[in-house]
Amino acid sequence: MNIHVASRPARSRPENAHDAFAADVIAGLTRQPKQLPPKYFYDETGSRLFEEITRLPEYYPTRTELGMLRDHGQEIARIMPPDAALIEFGAGATTKVRLLLAQCRIGAYVPVDISGAFLNGQATALRADFPDLAVHPVVADFTAPFNLPRAVQNLPKVGFFPGSTIGNFEPQEASAFLRGAREILGTGSTLIVGVDLEKDEHVLRAAYNDAAGITAKFNLNLLERINHELDGHFELSTFTHRAIYNRERHRIEMHLISRKAQTVRVMERSIAFRAGESIHTESSYKYSVERFQALARDAGWTPRETWIDPDGLFSVQALLAKE
Repeated sequence: MNIHVASRPARSRPENAHDAFAADVIAGLTRQPKQLPPKYFYDETGSRLFEEITRLPEYYPTRTELGMLRDHGQEIARIMPPDAALIEFGAGATTKVRLLLAQCRIGAYVPVDISGAFLNGQATALRADFPDLAVHPVVADFTAPFNLPRAVQNLPKVGFFPGSTIGNFEPQEASAFLRGAREILGTGSTLIVGVDLEKDEHVLRAAYNDAAGITAKFNLNLLERINHELDGHFELSTFTHRAIYNRERHRIEMHLISRKAQTVRVMERSIAFRAGESIHTESSYKYSVERFQALARDAGWTPRETWIDPDGLFSVQALLAKE
């Protein structure tokens, strides 16, 4: 198979990334309750810390999903059109996609991620290990519309969205993402998505409050990023990480709690905090198979296949874009 490797990454709105970050941070810190979008976790340091999280003994999603992709890779390959373009939303590290690439006949790989430096480093490593594969990285916020590289526009499309990142969206945002992915991939396309399942609360709390404190560092790094990029003046020692399970909403919530009453300046804005006040930084929704499939149907997808690990912790679901 004669495939050419792209020499430069396609880009989507990188010039607006700083302004968008600034606007979202100021809007989030001046609302009540305070909230920051979790997509901003993933600067270079945040991406590295998240990779550490995935190797923690308490954090079951990554190793469970990796095992499922390894065990069911041939079944997934059979529902993918030969020589399709595989578009990974929020690519990050290439650990999971490598399992698919080893078992599937892929025409091109399009990793999409907001962290350009990390993305391009991963793309370079992937080209070295798969020299016959066309790799076309796209630096973009995958929650917003973006253009696919011209080289893959006429290929069949398969979306890949592992890691249960879908659970980080509010349900209406998850629906919007699924609709947007359908628009980008097109009618008749396939979407392979990892979905974390409802389970015992003790398992969930341990996964997001690890004993080594890596998740706390990951959460606090968001404030460090604001300090570096937006002239913030957060003292990290005055905030603490907390993750709780919200039973009514079927979600884990991550918060940064102010240890004292204080005022923090960000981009010449003064942000007041009460002692004990929270910044809600991430939600991680847990689904039943039935609830997720209902969400997918409403967004224009037809459930096609579902794989669940033997312990019932995690699912990988294949969806087909409706005509």
